Amino acid sequence: MNRIWERIYNHDSITAKALMILPSYKVFRDTYKFLQKSQWWSREQLEEYQLQQLNKLLNHAYENVPYYKKVFDERGLKPKDIQDFKDLQELPFLTKEIIRDNLNDLKARKYPAEKLEYVTTGGSTGIPLGLYYEKGVSRAIEWAFIKMQWDRVGYHFRDKCVILRGNVVKSADKGKLWEYSLFGRWLILSSYHMTDENLPKYIEKIRKFKPKFIQAYPSAITILARFMRENNIEPFSTVKAILCGSENLYPWQRELLEEVFQCRVYSWYGHAEMAVLAGECEVNSHYHVFPEYGIVELINKNWKLVTDENEVGEIVATSLNNFACPLIRYCTMDLAVPSNAKCECGRNYPLLERVEGRLQELIITGTGRLISMTAINMHSDVFDNVEQFQFLQEKEGEVIFNVVKKDTYTERDTGYIRRELLKKLGVDMKLEIRFVDRIPRTQRGKYRFLIQKLPIEFGDL
Repeated sequence: MNRIWERIYNHDSITAKALMILPSYKVFRDTYKFLQKSQWWSREQLEEYQLQQLNKLLNHAYENVPYYKKVFDERGLKPKDIQDFKDLQELPFLTKEIIRDNLNDLKARKYPAEKLEYVTTGGSTGIPLGLYYEKGVSRAIEWAFIKMQWDRVGYHFRDKCVILRGNVVKSADKGKLWEYSLFGRWLILSSYHMTDENLPKYIEKIRKFKPKFIQAYPSAITILARFMRENNIEPFSTVKAILCGSENLYPWQRELLEEVFQCRVYSWYGHAEMAVLAGECEVNSHYHVFPEYGIVELINKNWKLVTDENEVGEIVATSLNNFACPLIRYCTMDLAVPSNAKCECGRNYPLLERVEGRLQELIITGTGRLISMTAINMHSDVFDNVEQFQFLQEKEGEVIFNVVKKDTYTERDTGYIRRELLKKLGVDMKLEIRFVDRIPRTQRGKYRFLIQKLPIEFGDL
């Protein structure tokens, strides 16, 4: 979901001290100071700010970005014709395929090559993507927003923190599965060596380190939590919260983590395209969408705006901060459910009841039903004798469930798993259980619970 943090965790040069001596520190500092004030603005003030930024963005895109000059001209529009959020709907959606096919024309011509940074996403939706940041600016702005997100849960640079986010530890091949960063305040653990043999070493190291926070991919911290629960291992007394991001946090994972670690689990949602960022606050688990970061729309299967609570919509976002490669009405292929509530924290941010995950996290049944991975609870005794698992779908109405067995696994487990999964999947699904030696991770070190080989459009819902 947000690749910038993988880079921050993997490179010691991007730390609090380093930011203070880089030219980008002023951008970070100014953005952070602004957000400290704007988070308490009224809804009207926030919307006024969004429209001001949108006006700047559209004028810039029309004058400097060939793709958007063409889009406006083909529709007989000028930037001044977009006066409010409803007018924004006059512009077409921007898909991953369009970006991939028109990337050169999406670059703003006013930026020389040395001011652009080319980045790629991990392709978790099945469509790898390349785009551009403004060098020295985009990352500093992002860092300021994430700092605001962390402030809500009480995390500060001086706090000790364990990092479990797909990191490659340089000394792992020599048997040392951890390293330190940020002047000894970060204990970075390898996500690639989390075996039953190694996990006691991880637990001992964490307990000795005495962290206040753990930042993790949900899939990685889940492996640790399952091991601790199955072996009746006490939680870490110093840990105040688990900070999850970059993958969807499933309800069963949250339940497991809070049971094992006996602390609050926080989650945030974002992605490398930097068009939308949302996170939980200090008082509830709704995702608070940063309005200063981007304009977010939720669209239904008929490509109309979602207005009802409890209705699933695809997240469409317009970035308000990346002028080097503007993304206007960008279809993220991520699904969410809106909330019309006002949070007790006092912020007037738009709320998401929950993030349902990506389109590629849906299983297609034989009758065309779509089942979200959020509906399949993996936190139960059904999987007690399973080391790892992963769904694979290549044909409609059929799904393969890959299992890495523990030594205690028996044929009774196979029957139990089959019965319980088919209750969730329904009678219009065929289930094949396969046994494998390992479940591979993505290049970014993430673990996907479903490999979906079938194309899914939101209109299928």
